[in-house]
Amino acid sequence: MSQPFLGQIQPMAFDFAPQYWAQCNGQTMSISQNAALFALLGTMYGGNGVQTFNLPNLQSRVPMHFGTSPGGETYFQGEMSGEENVTLNINMMPMHNHNFLGTSDTGGDREPTTGAALATVGGGPPTTYYAPSGTPQPLSPTALTPVGGNQPHTNIQPYLTINWCIALSGIFPTRS
Repeated sequence: MSQPFLGQIQPMAFDFAPQYWAQCNGQTMSISQNAALFALLGTMYGGNGVQTFNLPNLQSRVPMHFGTSPGGETYFQGEMSGEENVTLNINMMPMHNHNFLGTSDTGGDREPTTGAALATVGGGPPTTYYAPSGTPQPLSPTALTPVGGNQPHTNIQPYLTINWCIALSGIFPTRS
């Protein structure tokens, strides 16, 4: 392998950092022992800037170029965003209606047709789920209530896990 640039990030197919490299897992580094790398990274990825700085953390993250996207969103180098798990709540869902009609009349259709109303089973006691007899109308609000366990669902795109490493030594990159 050719001599890497100091601070170069490279994917590795094996599960360790080779000599003179470190995994991009956000670890804290000593400035006094890594002055040249600190000169390139600063505290962009964390650290106190006096004794320590942090390496980038690419664990469960997708690398992305900094700058302004064609859509106008600006991304800064070192910025982290996104959530692995998201819990949807009622305020996140688009406003919509369901035309679900019912009547307390006895149901008799063995094969309901399009637009048929929900009806009671013949001879049973009345329930609070059905509206009064007559013209089909919206069901009682107690018939349709929000449900769910309020549990998060995964928000991760398909992935292949790779070991990302950063060069701790190498050619100091010069600006062209």
